[in-house]
Amino acid sequence: MKDDLVNEGGIMDLWVREARLFKYGSGVGSNFSMVRGKDEKLSGGGKSSGLMSFLQIGDKAAASIKSGGTTRRAAKMVIVDIDHPDIEAYIDWKVQEEYKVAALVTGSKVVSKHLNLILKACVNCEAEGAACFDPERNPVLKREIKAARKATVPDAYIKRVVQFASQGFTSIEFPVYDTDWESEAYLTVSGQNSNNSVSLTDDFLRAVEADGDWNLTARTTGKVVKTVKARALWDKIGEAAWASADPGLHFNTTMNDWHTCPAGGRIRGSNPCSEYMFLDDTACNLASANLLTLVTRGRFDVAMLEHVCRLWTVVLEISVAMAQFPSARIAELSYRYRTLGLGYANIGGMLMSTGIAYDSHEGRAICGAITAIMTGVAYATSAEMAAELGTFEAYPENAEHMLRVIRNHRRAAHGETEGYEGLSINPVALDHAGLDCPVARQYGYDALGEAAVAAWDRALSLGELHGYRNAQASVIAPTGTIGLVMDCDTTGIEPDFALVKFKKLAGGGYFKIINRAVPSALRALGYEQAQIAEIEAYAVGHGSLGQAPAINPGSLRAKGFTDEKIAAVEAGLESAFDIKFVFNRWNLGDDFLVNTLKVPAEKLADVKFELLPHLGFSARDIEAANEHVCGAMTLEGAPHLKREHYAVFDCANPCGRKGTRYLSAESHIRMMAAAQPFISGAISKTINMPNDATVEDCKAAYKLSWTYALKANALYRDGSKLSQPLNSALIADEDGDDAVEALAQMAPAARAAHLAERVVERVVERVERIRSREKLPDRRKGYTQKAVVGGHKVYLRTGEYEDGRLGEIFIDMHKEGATFRSLMNNFAIGISLGLQYGVPLEEYVDAFTFTRFEPAGFVQGNDAIKSATSLLDYVFRELAVSYLSRTDLAHVETEMSGMSLGDPSEGKVQLPISLGLVRGAAPAPNVVEAFARPVPAEMAPAPAISGALALAFDAAAPAAAAPVGKVEEGLSLAEKMTIAKQQGFTGNVCPNPRCNSTRMIRTGKCEACLDCQEGGGCG
Repeated sequence: MKDDLVNEGGIMDLWVREARLFKYGSGVGSNFSMVRGKDEKLSGGGKSSGLMSFLQIGDKAAASIKSGGTTRRAAKMVIVDIDHPDIEAYIDWKVQEEYKVAALVTGSKVVSKHLNLILKACVNCEAEGAACFDPERNPVLKREIKAARKATVPDAYIKRVVQFASQGFTSIEFPVYDTDWESEAYLTVSGQNSNNSVSLTDDFLRAVEADGDWNLTARTTGKVVKTVKARALWDKIGEAAWASADPGLHFNTTMNDWHTCPAGGRIRGSNPCSEYMFLDDTACNLASANLLTLVTRGRFDVAMLEHVCRLWTVVLEISVAMAQFPSARIAELSYRYRTLGLGYANIGGMLMSTGIAYDSHEGRAICGAITAIMTGVAYATSAEMAAELGTFEAYPENAEHMLRVIRNHRRAAHGETEGYEGLSINPVALDHAGLDCPVARQYGYDALGEAAVAAWDRALSLGELHGYRNAQASVIAPTGTIGLVMDCDTTGIEPDFALVKFKKLAGGGYFKIINRAVPSALRALGYEQAQIAEIEAYAVGHGSLGQAPAINPGSLRAKGFTDEKIAAVEAGLESAFDIKFVFNRWNLGDDFLVNTLKVPAEKLADVKFELLPHLGFSARDIEAANEHVCGAMTLEGAPHLKREHYAVFDCANPCGRKGTRYLSAESHIRMMAAAQPFISGAISKTINMPNDATVEDCKAAYKLSWTYALKANALYRDGSKLSQPLNSALIADEDGDDAVEALAQMAPAARAAHLAERVVERVVERVERIRSREKLPDRRKGYTQKAVVGGHKVYLRTGEYEDGRLGEIFIDMHKEGATFRSLMNNFAIGISLGLQYGVPLEEYVDAFTFTRFEPAGFVQGNDAIKSATSLLDYVFRELAVSYLSRTDLAHVETEMSGMSLGDPSEGKVQLPISLGLVRGAAPAPNVVEAFARPVPAEMAPAPAISGALALAFDAAAPAAAAPVGKVEEGLSLAEKMTIAKQQGFTGNVCPNPRCNSTRMIRTGKCEACLDCQEGGGCG
């Protein structure tokens, strides 16, 4: 990007080009190193406002545009060279903004608390007149003002509230912020909409090793602006990465050592995930293969891998001519260089399923060999196409450089450690010895080495003869969303994230299954089927209290449980994450708890009350039973499993509550190093680090990446974002008194830091009232909607109350067979009964939209809905648009006019036409008043109760049955996020407001949601 404010190719022009790319779903990486530093002279007089001022503009622009028009944040990468005058401020950018978020959250709560107390002191004053607003005559007000000042609440605000009260106001709303990623606090600060990277040269890194000086130079004159210690800058990078997960690093010297087209200029940047690295104003399309599908009949099919790579190289070459580009310059250069992005996914799942540890010589050798074959075959195919169609336009001036790079790739494939041409750091060569082990031979991996050598021999010989059609051939992309579509267990080059997976049910809730790679791995390691069954049961649990230690049907009967109550408990255990979620008043009923189990009635309303300890079961008893019923969610300690096999099942994060093993940062880096010598571009990957990792650990990981000749890397320390919950072990102590005592003994600074890390939690209690069924009138109105969903004709008919509320639905697919027709009819009856008993339509819409199963696809015949992921997704989109005015679920906006009749004086309204038919359009003016009146209490839908918060409703209310598989729904957001982390997810919340799932997995530098397939969290 040029250091030009308003002309083409300059700063403001970049925002336009970025917006065009974001709009259609692509990402942008930009190197801002040409922008003048702060206070550098301008040609027209005056001084520059500096790099950071323009980065903040770009950050706000990216925040305003969702990628592809969806809820996903814009994918944006910012890169700055290490010699830029403003590099120190840039490195600290996100750290400082995170501090601002903490200040906003804490300050808003403190100010809100004290201002409301001051207002209360004025309003509840027993004096008369002006005395209530005078601190000298109102001692309570004086006390609260002193407390507010002590808490550093601004005097101006204190005075404003007192004046507010003196005018007769009795309440005040002060905005309170939280640390949620999508909250107003994060939206207020800058730097949250990009991945930030620093571009380092080998000269800088050697200066760090020597503790030498480093010059920061002016952008226009090249003069030294400031000299700093290289090691001080390096320390600042490590501290920032530890605190905020940014910046990542680009190793610029290594990037350009492997550059195939240096005649066109240096490589200065990458795409947002750092896998595509090439000349400015170029782009490429990506394609990835699911490696696990190449393991057929117990053998890895090398010939099929070669065929897939050859075929997809041709497909990607065709896509160059078919692609649409956002600017003439990008179109011109992409056509001139014709770069391709062939890659793969699911190598972590493939290795585990064949009994090979991710962190092993064999695993790295297999990864390196597969990568070598992929890129070698792609370049050979490119040379063949060049023989027929000609080389890419810029090949002649770059032929010598490109052949040098190809020869270096070939040397690495041959396993050579010396003789490389023009490299500052030699790569990690292919480990042919690692391919020669019993398990590798068992699955045919031993043939990969010979195939890799042959592929690169052919790529070089054909290239020398014909040249190449494409300047680059391969990258390793994060494959977040497409990996889910391809049914990959792991994305990109990542390892698996959990041994027990939670699959979402179409009707809501989840069920637990063992990671499908686990039984395959156990068979590969020689375990018998009976042993495998016991190991699986240890991980996922038995789903029943039968044979459970301490807490079982026998011990429960001794406590007073009847067979009926035991059956009620058993019904919810199969999909429960913890047995305590099932032993609650929702399942057992207040009468049984109070009269039989002698639970004090006042305890029922206490959300912290747990029944099992009340019954006399110890923490050890509960943990043992919990492990038997719900599973350990790890294989550590599993029966029959040998300790030497534990490494095969290591994941990116510790598994379950008791899991301690996880893949180290070094293991991730070494796997990347095995693949990097055979990739044209780079590898998108973020190195996961535990919460207790130190700043020195972060710096060591970055240095190791450089010494292993990686082109780029990024770190993510668990808990480095305020928006991420901490592990439960950090916020839930066994003994609260011990925690308080330990906290009191801390130094003030340490105590403040500890408290600042506490997860802010808001629990909203919802009260349930059981209501009777409200039947529809015998003669009712509604509408019929005919549509074709994925080629299947469906009729949706509705029935409405006199006031237009939806009361029943019918779904008719009369040509789909008796079984399917009966299922849909009975499903519709169930929904109708729920509506008549007061279940809000909103709840059904939230539960069934975005479900995925056949029939699905394009929708014909509906003016608002044009595609659906399932039949139920279509039905509830239609109902939401028609009865709830949920235009966000429609694909096309519709306009309908409403008609209505009724006597407002009677508080009744009759709509002679269906409210759903006119899609909830406003009624006629004569009945607007009637619609605005409060709904009578006996007609109001009862708010639903959920999960553990069921303990909060009125003790006199009858208990409702808990739906199987949904007993965790009442948890607070903080609890859900903590549980998600124990299940192997990142612990963050999906940014899609219509999803809000906590089942997020890390894919490269970003995250992907397993429920709605949205991406997010790239900033």
